[in-house]
Amino acid sequence: MTRVASWNVNSIKARLPHLLDWLKTSEPDIVCLQEIKCLAEDFPALELKGLGYHVEAVGQRSYNGVALLSREPPSDIRRALPGSEGDDQARYIEASFGKLRVASIYLPNGNPVESDKYPYKLAWMKRLATHARALLESEQPIVLAGDYNVCPTDDDVYDPESWREDALCKEESRAAFRILPNLGYVDAFRAFHAEPHRYTFWDYQAGRWHRDEGLRIDHLMLSPQAADCLEACEIDKAPRGKDKASDHTPIWCAIGAPRVAAVY
Repeated sequence: MTRVASWNVNSIKARLPHLLDWLKTSEPDIVCLQEIKCLAEDFPALELKGLGYHVEAVGQRSYNGVALLSREPPSDIRRALPGSEGDDQARYIEASFGKLRVASIYLPNGNPVESDKYPYKLAWMKRLATHARALLESEQPIVLAGDYNVCPTDDDVYDPESWREDALCKEESRAAFRILPNLGYVDAFRAFHAEPHRYTFWDYQAGRWHRDEGLRIDHLMLSPQAADCLEACEIDKAPRGKDKASDHTPIWCAIGAPRVAAVY
């Protein structure tokens, strides 16, 4: 069984003690990080290697940045989303771990919607869908993990009406996200949890965390081959309750070995 987790740490340097503690207690096999907010050469790899993790990161100074932590060394590493030539924002890294292909994604926020940030978000999502379709051709287990900055439905936001015109909840954003399940990708969390109002993000402002007024914007999207082996998926709220926590919390899934069909 392989445990794959995703966590927007909102600055790896600020949240390193929390990350190290969580890795020791949760012991995931592969971790997809977002918003590391540092250059790759400044990533604190030594501390993570001390826990037995290989580190691959794509970063930029003070903003964005993604990373993959893994028990086994990655292969065939892709450090940018295809079709993004000329886009220097560090938002995508992808690699293989044995037969499993995993990507860490930090999708653009898109706000304010009246600015050029929203068309950029939608164009980025279109490129992601194109690449996700191409990945399916390999017929291998795939996990597209990360901060998608999209609430797929009203069940994924604490106050749907007040968020209706936000870039995270606008119908155009949701329609762009729905391309993934339409292609065959499975929302790992929803495969086990139909209940509404389970969140992965709570804003620092206005006591959102204490009132559980959050958003579900961090997702693990699995190819059919990975979904067939899916054994569990949970949101771990504990790190969000710590002092000086990230505004996101980890989400993880467990993927078992491929099932062998019975022969009669």
